Amino acid sequence: MKPNPATSLHPPELGGREAVVLAVWVSLAALVSLGITRFAYGLLLPPMRDDLGWSYTLAGAMNTANAAGYLLGALTLPRLMARWGVVRVLLWGVGLASLFMVASGGFVQAPVLLVQRLLAGVASAWAFVAGGVLAARLGALRPERAGWLLGLYYGGTGWGIVISALGVPAVLSQSAAWPHAWQAAWLVLGACCALATWRLVRCRHRLEQVLQWAMPLGQATASPGKGLPWSRMGLALAGYGLFGVGYIGYMTFVVALLREQGHGSGTITAFYALLGLAVVASSRIWSGLLDRARGGGALATLNALLAVATGVPVLTDAPWALWGSGALFGAVFLSIVASTTAFVRHNLAPEQWTQGIAAFTLVFAAGQIVGPTVVGWVADGAGGLVRGLGWSALVLALGAVLAWRQPSLHQ
Repeated sequence: MKPNPATSLHPPELGGREAVVLAVWVSLAALVSLGITRFAYGLLLPPMRDDLGWSYTLAGAMNTANAAGYLLGALTLPRLMARWGVVRVLLWGVGLASLFMVASGGFVQAPVLLVQRLLAGVASAWAFVAGGVLAARLGALRPERAGWLLGLYYGGTGWGIVISALGVPAVLSQSAAWPHAWQAAWLVLGACCALATWRLVRCRHRLEQVLQWAMPLGQATASPGKGLPWSRMGLALAGYGLFGVGYIGYMTFVVALLREQGHGSGTITAFYALLGLAVVASSRIWSGLLDRARGGGALATLNALLAVATGVPVLTDAPWALWGSGALFGAVFLSIVASTTAFVRHNLAPEQWTQGIAAFTLVFAAGQIVGPTVVGWVADGAGGLVRGLGWSALVLALGAVLAWRQPSLHQ
């Protein structure tokens, strides 16, 4: 899709309120792609594992397949955006993710479910990265609110987690008589994703009109990495890759760990909902840091806090530790993703933004492929899930050390 010259020559009238509203609508892409398609699986893993007799390694492999699909999706993004435009790629992403969510409720065979998780990962990458590009362009039009607009976008993941936390236990309870009760939850969550897709389709025209001026699409579709200063931003990329390895172990297995520790379904629901609400609140908490930090400081600080949140359940199962871990993790982990978008916006030319976001997405996806299976393999051995999450906390701490050494590219 080529930009309309009429909308490219002059900035559209975009008030602060409309920028916020558009950021909220675009955040539905994050709600679908990560909040539901990716993270609802953590709630469904225990009943699926009990019903189907999975090991922790196989259970983790489901999210590894999803992450592998995410990597494939990220690799195809530049070509797709060059041909179809950012908005159309986003709509295809959320639509297909919704379809694969519904399909996950129709099968019990592990190979079929692995393929569906992989395909859902491809669609999620299209939706999530395209949404991040749109949020960055909104920030370019309203630079005084750029950090908050990015936070609003990534906070959409939190609403998806809240919907999953409240919806999955209720659906499991109502479908207890089904041969495989967890299948009903996949169907209901897929319907929620379809509703979000419909809302995004409704605001498509305004998104294209506003964002074509912010950065003509033809300038943002070069192949990933071409012209990027890879060696100068290598520490930030490495720190972000380790974030992908470490955080996904927590989101995949923390609910299973809470069940092992004897917490009831009501407590687990409240814990996951608190985590999701903390993600939403993070758009306000860290917006100032994202606006100020030019190098790897924001990524390092947030990685370190995430290491603490992941390590707390390893050290104690006290109630205060449970709530503190969930709240801190939720308040931090999606802001780490936002910090890389902010890094790109601060350090690269506008025509390199899509390339830069794609580069961070690739290392993130590679890390997510490693994390779930390794944590599951560790958990199948001595020490169980406690040892697996301890390994995740150490990886996150190492990522913080690397990111801390990343200077601004303008220095």
